[in-house]
Amino acid sequence: MIPHIDSFLDDGSTKEEWKMVVETKKILDPKIKVTATCVRVPVFVGHSEAINIEFENEISAQQAQKILREAPGVMLVDKREDGGYVTPVECVGEYATFISRVREDPTVENGLSLWCVSDNLRKGAALNAVQIAELLGRRYLNKGD
Repeated sequence: MIPHIDSFLDDGSTKEEWKMVVETKKILDPKIKVTATCVRVPVFVGHSEAINIEFENEISAQQAQKILREAPGVMLVDKREDGGYVTPVECVGEYATFISRVREDPTVENGLSLWCVSDNLRKGAALNAVQIAELLGRRYLNKGD
């Protein structure tokens, strides 16, 4: 595993890490605080993230799991046993984003930690753009019905 993708910037981060921060802020909220270490791992297909999130309000791991179970495009696989999570090789060919290892993060107030994987060839920018267009079409173009 190599903790280095793209060229280094003056602050010690890489261009890939900078891009991840900028895109997250653009999608979610410009005020959100994000940090990342991007790592090159020799896998055939797949993106993986170990995510730590601090929420404004209290949320338990069980509440988050309930929300994730109902979220469109998300598949929660979170068994607290050997193999009770999804790895990049297991998500190949799937359109869902898989979430595992949801747990409370005791290092921050209202924090959660989770594991996220997806097939970046299936669930990447192109599919996301199509899904967003479909959602907007249903939401705004069918208002005359």
